[in-house]
Amino acid sequence: MNRTATSARLIPRCAALCATALLTACSMPSMNIWPFSDTNTGSVPVPANATQYLCNGGNSFWLRKLADGNMWVIYPDRQIRLDKQGDGQRYSNGIANLAFDGSTATLSDGPQINYSNCSPAAPKR
Repeated sequence: MNRTATSARLIPRCAALCATALLTACSMPSMNIWPFSDTNTGSVPVPANATQYLCNGGNSFWLRKLADGNMWVIYPDRQIRLDKQGDGQRYSNGIANLAFDGSTATLSDGPQINYSNCSPAAPKR
């Protein structure tokens, strides 16, 4: 058998194998590798003792005060810890910063998140 005939028979077989692999991958349930998220929704579960903050622009996040006085910020897709800075009105992890001014808060976390005028949401009944 010559090389051209062998190649001509392998190409359709390879194409069929690749198509099968792609279709199988598309039909598999999506994998969520984030260890803290809800596998059904892909979002981070919110602890019962967290408070939702509503901000300008329709943004929001959840905040939980830890026993050691630090803060736990809960985004829809991840959670971060912020350590108390000096006066207890500012919290940071070196990248994200949370500051309180009276009853409102400002949260910045890299170039994507810059929430201002955030207030605690009314508790749901």
